[in-house]
Amino acid sequence: MANKTRVLFVQQEIEPYLPETPMSLMGRNLPQATQESGKEIRIFMPRYGIINERRNQLHEVIRLSGMNLIINDTDHPLIIKVASIQKARMQIYFIDNEDFFSRRKCLMYEDGEFCHDNDDRCIFFSRGVIETVKKLNWSPDVIHCNGWISALMPVYLKRALSVRDNPLYNESKVVYSIFDDAFEATMKAGFDKKMKLPGMNPKDLKYFKEANYVSLTKAAIDYSDGITIGSEKIHPEIEEYLKTCGKPVLPFQGTEEHPKACNDFYETLLGKQ
Repeated sequence: MANKTRVLFVQQEIEPYLPETPMSLMGRNLPQATQESGKEIRIFMPRYGIINERRNQLHEVIRLSGMNLIINDTDHPLIIKVASIQKARMQIYFIDNEDFFSRRKCLMYEDGEFCHDNDDRCIFFSRGVIETVKKLNWSPDVIHCNGWISALMPVYLKRALSVRDNPLYNESKVVYSIFDDAFEATMKAGFDKKMKLPGMNPKDLKYFKEANYVSLTKAAIDYSDGITIGSEKIHPEIEEYLKTCGKPVLPFQGTEEHPKACNDFYETLLGKQ
């Protein structure tokens, strides 16, 4: 019997842990449909402080926690928590750290201001997912990144030596989904130096010198194997960039059509269709 296709979902939002939005509903429904299609899945998202741990029955996975990630010469403990959506038989892994995810907000403050440490949170989340999947010793065929907080995943997976030398990721196809989640802010100066990992060269870092929504998204596009559109309307500059990127692009799908279209897209990227 052939091995099941393995799909790793890296999500910005998942319902019921966050309020219903098109992105959080997609983050909830696509993994379930993918699992029901016969594939094996793992799902990760940030453990934002707004998530009620008691109500959602989150608990720490001690065997996966305990690693430190260094950002800008500072050690940040990586804590992994897990919860289940029982009726869908899905387990969700949460990337947590007291410095970055304890406040009761997601990516914006109450006044709509961009959270001051979103640059560090973006780095910590992507690296935390990569290192935790290594600990799980689980090799994904497809890595599907959703939302800008996962925008560093593609460049890390394609360029960073620590990842490229790890056989877990050697054959993985990276898919990035673009939503209408644009922000106006620019990441703090020095973001390119903070996010750099061994194996990345100046060409890779060009997107991150003055990192904003557009440059992060362009980087994610350039280092992905395929792109899906998760919202009816996306940033106009990104819409134009997609026309010349040379990557396979799955256009926006309706709610009912989206899961099957995505799964067909995975099969095409893997050469199975």
